[in-house]
Amino acid sequence: MNIMASKPFTPEEARRIVQFLQKPAVFLNMTKDWPALHWTVEHLSTCLTERVRFRIGKRNEDMAPLFETECSYIEATVKEFLSWTLNEGESLVGPFSDYHYKEFWAYADYKYIAQLFQDKPAIFQDVVWSDFGFPGRDGRDSTLWIGTQGANTPCHLDSYGCNLVFQIQGRKRWHLFPPDDTPCLYPTRIPYEESSVFSQVSVVHPDLKKFPAFRKARVHTVTLQPGQVLFVPRHWWHYVESVDPVTVSVNSWIEMDMDDEARVGEALTKTIVCALKSVPSLDNNDHWLNPTEDRVSSHGENMQYLNLAVKACMDKRKDDTEGWSLLAGQPRAEKPERNCPKDTSCFKSNDPSQTKQRSDDEFCQRSGQHAHQEAGSPGTSEEGAGMHISTNDMLEFLVHPDVITLVTRLIMCRQRELQS
Repeated sequence: MNIMASKPFTPEEARRIVQFLQKPAVFLNMTKDWPALHWTVEHLSTCLTERVRFRIGKRNEDMAPLFETECSYIEATVKEFLSWTLNEGESLVGPFSDYHYKEFWAYADYKYIAQLFQDKPAIFQDVVWSDFGFPGRDGRDSTLWIGTQGANTPCHLDSYGCNLVFQIQGRKRWHLFPPDDTPCLYPTRIPYEESSVFSQVSVVHPDLKKFPAFRKARVHTVTLQPGQVLFVPRHWWHYVESVDPVTVSVNSWIEMDMDDEARVGEALTKTIVCALKSVPSLDNNDHWLNPTEDRVSSHGENMQYLNLAVKACMDKRKDDTEGWSLLAGQPRAEKPERNCPKDTSCFKSNDPSQTKQRSDDEFCQRSGQHAHQEAGSPGTSEEGAGMHISTNDMLEFLVHPDVITLVTRLIMCRQRELQS
């Protein structure tokens, strides 16, 4: 029997959908032969014996989003977690002893499978993303999520790529909003997490007096069932909550050609946030760093990331320009595909159109931000790597009149909202 023939899409067709579809979609009957379908909590409790970190939250209907900085954390095995859920907290022993099952939810979220099963690499092949047209992508390029009813991820958008989510056990409800609704979601970078922009709104129980523009947000809701795969397009906002007693899911972020400029923005954001929030002051005592960030990187490290991101972006644009100028029948060699983690340590290039290049050039001319150094002048390599971005350069960009005007408008908008 040809199992692939019974699936609704070939790998090539599925990849085309993922590359071009602009709205969320649920794939059915694509995972019926995936070994990972057996990754229930019961199964994982036997093969995953090391302790993992669980995020603990209070079950309530508060109108404020519960960010990770406001949760409690414990280290426990999946077996201890399973025992806690089966007993429903009646026998409070072990790591969960301070948290009654009926009052709290638990979530082992964002766990890299490559780290969880580094001593059992054969398990990686249980997740078959190659069925979606990504050969070689499997559990090694995925993360695991284990939670109880009520466990949730605050509403946010991912700065990079698109997302494929495979539901294994239980159901999860997804609330999705298109990128155009960003102003209605009141974005914030505090708490700071690299590559995640959070919403200040509790999208399930919104405070419409505080966030009136949320009325215009267009929500797309789907309850993902076991065996289904959800496609989340680039920059779609999403709030996710577990609706069954126990849920297990696996996801993989798929890098995209347009991510390189987003990585410049993320490197810039990290540099600014760390510079301002690391300064001791009366209003810098909040928990501004998300627990997913293991430490505060130094200014030197952040500037290095920024320069790497800019160089990768400009190198790709240079390659694209050369590619357009090649004679027909002389295609340039393609760069090897790279599977990048969701951080700034790896920079993948994009494929900007000539129109995009022209608009950028026009903006640079209006802003007076063209590099003063020409090829062959001091500070420029033979390859035209361009000038190194220094801290003084950063200040010059950030206090540019156009930037100050925009920030001033944002400040005044915030004040008017507070007074209304």
